[in-house]
This record gives sequence, structure tokens and C-alpha cells, in this order.
Amino acid sequence: MAAFNLTQSGGIAHLRFCTPEKSNAMGAEFWADFRLAILELSQSGKTRALVISGAGKNFCSGMDISMFASGIPTTDTPISREAFPAFIQHLQDTLSCLEAARFPVIAAIHGACIGGGLDLVSACDLRIAAKDAYFRVEETNIGMMADLGSLQRLPKLMPEGVVRELAYFGSTLNAERGHAVGFINAVEADAEAVLDAAMQAAERIATKAPLAIAGSKAAITYARDHSTADALTHARMTQALIWNPADIQKAVMARANGEKTTFDDLSKVRGMKDKH
Repeated sequence: MAAFNLTQSGGIAHLRFCTPEKSNAMGAEFWADFRLAILELSQSGKTRALVISGAGKNFCSGMDISMFASGIPTTDTPISREAFPAFIQHLQDTLSCLEAARFPVIAAIHGACIGGGLDLVSACDLRIAAKDAYFRVEETNIGMMADLGSLQRLPKLMPEGVVRELAYFGSTLNAERGHAVGFINAVEADAEAVLDAAMQAAERIATKAPLAIAGSKAAITYARDHSTADALTHARMTQALIWNPADIQKAVMARANGEKTTFDDLSKVRGMKDKH
């Protein structure tokens, strides 16, 4: 059974988790297909923004326990200890692909967003939540450390003290407090309103020059993890690569005339199998 449905209308893609009977838990199909789906969207150059939502009562309840049907992985031998970090890296990379995508990713969240779901939305660019949305570092409550991104990204998205509280207590962060501490961009009434708001945000992004958006995303992400001096150097070099007078002229003229304009898509990223 597929873990999600993926549709695209114009430059806006919509990935919707579709296993509501499992609260959209991340099973084997998710871990096998998600990264490839995001990579294909990014490589196409046609996607201006991606919205991620969930069917049913919850956005995502984290890792599907069926992943451990054959037993909990062990690290009791040198062989197993050597392989374990590679297993974790595969899971981490599956979610980190959202940061690497050439377009902004908007999470439309309702109900539970816990464990791996929180790891996922922490890698998104924008988070819009329903009033009933709640977030939890669930790993603490099942005797393990979260290891797929929440503890690394959340301290850069909200006060460190709040993150430590979530990690140490395994407590719940509701949408209202999430918005108050800066983690959530906007709170809406319910799941339908959240999806509408996320789509409107995606449409707004889609009207901008893709080079400007891709460059901005790369600059912000780089600045988060580097010194200001390094980030300024990165910005200079990025601007030199993407500077496009044609886009600037289009945007300025459209603004002056009160008109809408269109911009060219990003170039397709060619793979090794593509014909040149």
C-alpha cells in the first residue's frame, strides 16, 4: 500500500499521506518512496512549492511499529554497531531531502505530529497548523533518543529551553504555544482551513521568480549552519550564479503596472541516464 499520494497542478505539488487508519505512520513504503519522490520533483525544475498534508484525523504519528516486526535492531556486536549508523543515516537522509529541495516545502498539520512526523516538519520551510495540532518528541516516552532531526533543527526554530523541555519530559507542544515560540507560522481553525492556507502560501510563492526563491532558500539554510561571514560569502557567490536581469525587469515592470507576470522554470537536473 502506498504511503502517500502525489499530485501536481502547475508549479504546485501536493504530497498527502494516505494511511489514515495508521494515523499516517511512516512504514516501509514511506521510507522506500519518499526521498525518491522529492528528488524527482526537485530535479524536474517545474515545482515552485510543495505542500505536505495528511488524510484522516492526524498528520503523522511517526515511525510505524511494523518496521520492527522482526525485532528491535541491536548493537551487541562490532558488525552490528558498524552498520547501525548507516541505517540511521538512511532515515535521516530521507527527511533531509526536504531541506535540499530546490523549492520551499510547506507542512499543513492537523492532529498528531509526533516522533518522525515532528522530525519531518522540522525540515520543512513553513509550518501551518490547525488548532488541534500537537507536537511531541515521542522517542523520549519509549526509552530512546530522537535521532532523525528534531533535536538538531528545533533549537534553530524555537527557544532552546523549550526544545529541552520537549526532549526531557516527552511533553506535548500545542499549536498555540508552537506559534507563540515561533515554530508555527500560522494557526488555522481546522484541517480544511490549514490546507487552504498552505495552498494559498504555495500559490504566492509560485508567482515569484524561481531563481530568487531557490537562491533565498539556499542562503537561509546555509546561514543557519555557518558564521555570518561565511554566509555572506556564500550569498555573494550564489548571487553571481543566479543573477538574472530578465527576471528583475519582469518583476519591476509588473509591479509598476499592477500586472501579473510569469517566470521560466528552473532547469531540469539531468541524471546519468538522461540523454543529452
